[in-house]
Amino acid sequence: MQKTTEVRKAGAHRKTDNAAKRRMAMVAVAASAVTSAGAAGATAGAQQANADDVSLASNTTLLAQGAEGSAAPQAAEAQAPQILEVPQNAPIAELSDQLSSALRFAQAREAADLLARAPLAAKPAEGSYTSPFSMRWGTMHNGIDLANGIGTPILAAMDGIVIDSGPASGFGNWIRIRHDDGTVTVYGHMSTLDVAVGQHVTAGQKIAGMGSEGFSTGSHLHFEVHPAGGGAIDPVPWLQERGITIQ
Repeated sequence: MQKTTEVRKAGAHRKTDNAAKRRMAMVAVAASAVTSAGAAGATAGAQQANADDVSLASNTTLLAQGAEGSAAPQAAEAQAPQILEVPQNAPIAELSDQLSSALRFAQAREAADLLARAPLAAKPAEGSYTSPFSMRWGTMHNGIDLANGIGTPILAAMDGIVIDSGPASGFGNWIRIRHDDGTVTVYGHMSTLDVAVGQHVTAGQKIAGMGSEGFSTGSHLHFEVHPAGGGAIDPVPWLQERGITIQ
């Protein structure tokens, strides 16, 4: 009987040892798993660190290359800030010359327009028709008289060149103008003279102020017409041919 009891105790002890071994085995497996996981994690971490180092090194290389002026990838160029070129207000070359040229053109055009609209002939003065082209007081009166107040404007009958301007016997003062067709017109008794010898005048331009200088009985204009510079003719029909009526 004593022997049987020992055998059972021995068996019970073996069971107890097996359970402990199993627990130890499980702990060992778990520890191994943890160790493996830790090793795997460490390995993965090391690999990630290596990858990060490679990426950092690559980026550093790219930055260095960009700094040295080498070509960077298109993706880096797309992300880089873009500098927009804004047009600048540049001064126009020779602006002063252009403005001067435009001003001269405008002035020339205005002068041409005025010339185109200028009359071909003008009434030499406004006033009362007091004396015709005829005999008077035993002598020939070679022109007509138009009476008005002192200073009344006297105008050039047509375009031409002034050939006389100043004192003249009997007229006090006179002006003579030779026109383009050779006709010479004469103006006498003026109180003021506005043009000089050699000056070009246009039809209707003021050349003097009416007066009573020389042999005169009152303020008036004495006006004569000499075709081709020859003998005087009646100014009334000559003016009428040019659309000017004397009454």
